[in-house]
Amino acid sequence: MPLKPRPKHLDEMRPWNDKAQVLECVQVLTETRDVKTFSFLAADDSWFRYTPGQFVTFELPMPGGAMLRTYTLSSSPSRPLSVSVTVKAQNASVASRWMLDNVTPGTRLKAYGPAGIFTFHNHPADKYLFVSAGSGITPMMSMTRYLFDVGQKTDVSFIHCARSPADIIFRSELERMAARVPDIDLAWIVEQPDALDGWTGYKGRINALMLELIAPDYQEREVFCCGPAIFMQTVRDILNAAGFDMSRYHEESFSAPVDGEGALVESAGPLETLPQEGAAAKIVFKGSGVEADCLETDTILKIAKEIGLNIPSACTFGVCGTCRVEKISGEVHMAHNGGISEDEIEEGFILACCSRPIGRVEVDV
Repeated sequence: MPLKPRPKHLDEMRPWNDKAQVLECVQVLTETRDVKTFSFLAADDSWFRYTPGQFVTFELPMPGGAMLRTYTLSSSPSRPLSVSVTVKAQNASVASRWMLDNVTPGTRLKAYGPAGIFTFHNHPADKYLFVSAGSGITPMMSMTRYLFDVGQKTDVSFIHCARSPADIIFRSELERMAARVPDIDLAWIVEQPDALDGWTGYKGRINALMLELIAPDYQEREVFCCGPAIFMQTVRDILNAAGFDMSRYHEESFSAPVDGEGALVESAGPLETLPQEGAAAKIVFKGSGVEADCLETDTILKIAKEIGLNIPSACTFGVCGTCRVEKISGEVHMAHNGGISEDEIEEGFILACCSRPIGRVEVDV
């Protein structure tokens, strides 16, 4: 029987580049009755560089055709040899159900990322409040694992809401971490206790009184929130009613981004490159040898789809970063929402879903 190759040191490996795209599932762990964690290695033997709280987008080979779906990384970059996503079987989600039923060790999937701005690296503070519900716990887990691994003395108050104690994802691991360090304070809120199992914690749904009891100093904390839309709206309402400084409130959502008061956020680009209504433009898709006349108010993704070119895309409003393409020449107005980094922009990349051509533009598609 051949011996396994010697594990490589990190300095013998390259950072993963999603242009290589392929990840291989190496482990599947059951977390709760309807939640599994999938761990992946890079097929080209590279390591992963990202910030805790970011996400990846998978291309899933569904029976009706490939489908792109975005999942937050529950793993921590302090453990860079693999990445993990934790997937819950949502009632209406065909993609998540497919993941749970079909992804096993050895399965290879195309992936894009990591991307996203929902990370405490962008908002350094001495004290944090993490508030999550359901599978919204995943970015909080990534950030908490990172803080625990690096040994930073950072005060974290962690509130998680679930249907029942049996539905609390990562419960055992979080309780072990909290038992070993004084800086992680946990509180669970469940809608109902499990049958034949005594529950002495909080019951019901999160409200202002619970928040005051669990984290009486929450006004001093940087708040990160993730969960179903109605849950995040409830948290925003509680904080707004209490006069919380909403500039210190951050939420993760894969729908159109909103500000602290729930209003739609539209990112603004440089004024000198604003597209003009009715102004003519041209997009040259260099890799395909195709040109298309359009208007400056059209997005590159829209025109590509109209002429039959496939640019992978998921969110379509500049969050997920899946539609990143290289701009060869010309100028665009790009109003993104965190799906591309400043370094990538400097290298010449744009997001096709939210980039509009100013005059003539060439892209590598």
